[in-house]
Amino acid sequence: MISKKMKKILKRVYRFSFYLLGKLPVKKNTIIFESFLGKQYSDNPRAIYEYMVEHNYNYKMYWSFEKKTYDSFKNRNINSIKRFSIKWLFLMPRAEYWVSNSRLPLWIPKPHSTKYIQTWHGTPLKKLAADMDKVYMPGTDTEKYKRNFLTEARKWDYLISPNEYSTQIFKRAFQFKNTLIESGYPRNDYLFTSNNEKTLFNIKKSLDLPLNKKIILYAPTWRDNLYYSRGKYKFTIQMDLEQMKNSLGKKYIILLRLHYLVTEDLDLTSYSDFVYDFSNYEDIRDLYLISDFLITDYSSVFFDFAILKRPIIFYVYDLEDYRDNLRGFYFDFELNAPGPLVRKTEEIIEIIKKNERGDFYKNNRSINDFSKSFCSLEDGMASKRVVENIFKK
Repeated sequence: MISKKMKKILKRVYRFSFYLLGKLPVKKNTIIFESFLGKQYSDNPRAIYEYMVEHNYNYKMYWSFEKKTYDSFKNRNINSIKRFSIKWLFLMPRAEYWVSNSRLPLWIPKPHSTKYIQTWHGTPLKKLAADMDKVYMPGTDTEKYKRNFLTEARKWDYLISPNEYSTQIFKRAFQFKNTLIESGYPRNDYLFTSNNEKTLFNIKKSLDLPLNKKIILYAPTWRDNLYYSRGKYKFTIQMDLEQMKNSLGKKYIILLRLHYLVTEDLDLTSYSDFVYDFSNYEDIRDLYLISDFLITDYSSVFFDFAILKRPIIFYVYDLEDYRDNLRGFYFDFELNAPGPLVRKTEEIIEIIKKNERGDFYKNNRSINDFSKSFCSLEDGMASKRVVENIFKK
């Protein structure tokens, strides 16, 4: 077994090797893709990758996966490499392009010849980076967090924005001064190209879901101050699942999708025919398509789901604490949310039954106005705009 001292020495050698390899000539037309710290094959990097494959862009493209999830993807028809492996070490520092939707570790130096495309992963409701008043995350403090975040952001050559609202926030919160592409989100192209009965049926069949029930997607975000350790966050379901099952179980099922930073081993055996945990499913885009309802809180998922113009319920049992203490919002959430804000399970049930009577959005004004403000660039062509702006065919 390797001692702690030896591990530290090996880590230093590895980091120094990365730095030295970055001095070698760049591997032209080589791209490393990564999504959510290597945990998924998903999101904007996936959409960009699949567009380039479909349209025959002549690049050598690799996917970086963390060790725990690597086995889930090694049989896909993609060039997959284990994050921080020896193979990764020889590829990453010399790749011409990096495409990621979240921050890379701070210790990774960006070689001069590498172009770093940061796609990010959501339209922001909650404050980001330099705009945050207080940071409660483990292993850091407010000043250090902001300093490290902005140090990383200075490495980005390109930043993707889904709308004008996000563009203004990203420029300020990330103090970003390089090339910003306001294109819509590539990941949302799928909601246009695949929103048809055949695709929805095939997704439900592949996930072994009942075809005779409507689907409620519950996708909450994480809480900065509830954690086990750095990068591993707690989450307790505050919803009364027993009550939900008794009231809605004959007509509905719930798909649970926890945030990628949440580390929980939930015991849902009592609700095995009602609640299905898809927190580790590779890409939420399929779950959006098959869901009739979205229940969320402060997660950016509602900006994407609004494209489908289906009902959204905001389960905000800790609204004041989250808004006033943890993060703060960029706009008046209570006034502008595209759906009702509720605090109790009874209210969720009542609204879902109200929707059955056709009363949820009587004239659909709320969701339509919201969509005009935040989703106007979403037209199924965002991947094309991004790729043509950055990569040569």
